[in-house]
Amino acid sequence: MDNPLNASFLATTSLSECFLHLSTEQLELLNTKKTQIYYQKGETLFKQGAFSPYVLYIIEGLIKVSIQTGGTKQLNVFVANTGDFLAFSVIFGKEHYLYSATAMRNSRVCMIDKDALKQVFLLNPQFAFQITTRNNGIEEQLVETIKNLSYKQMRGKLASALSYLSRGDFIYENVFENLSRQELADFAGITLESTVKYLKEFERDGILNLDGKNILISDREKLSYISRTG
Repeated sequence: MDNPLNASFLATTSLSECFLHLSTEQLELLNTKKTQIYYQKGETLFKQGAFSPYVLYIIEGLIKVSIQTGGTKQLNVFVANTGDFLAFSVIFGKEHYLYSATAMRNSRVCMIDKDALKQVFLLNPQFAFQITTRNNGIEEQLVETIKNLSYKQMRGKLASALSYLSRGDFIYENVFENLSRQELADFAGITLESTVKYLKEFERDGILNLDGKNILISDREKLSYISRTG
């Protein structure tokens, strides 16, 4: 038998499937421990190294996640989409954010008290498993980013970034329209100049088409080959 749903919290969380498995009491607990925030494009949600009292759930939006790699150098590591969680590691004892998060477009986010969410995790293993499984993709992308930086040449790095940013996860989002060329370079871990150079080269080779900020992938197989071979 389905549990009655707390309309207020579920409306906030866009009826995310994982929240449907919570009891009324668990929903009410989270409902009293959450805050909904609107962020405009370019606004920072949180910064790497800052104290982390909340887990963030993206109700609607597109969020760029980056890490500082020393000095002013920044590496963009993944994009969080509607329905994703951010700062999930705070559930497991991390007291500071491991990365920075910035709105790529106007976004709506639910900030949930980490202790309340941890309490619900302990009460509802199915809920914990679903969220952990969903968040596993972030770990996979972080590993892929490290591999990308470790052994690939610049063409391969850019091809990997383009493949990631145009994959099926973002079917309802045009990521490139919300991304500057410098931000794309920071996803690939190469310079702006090299990014512009190889984009033009890929266009000449029929791999993609450039239309202002937008990038349309026309030969995904060839792009994947360059990504794999580096």
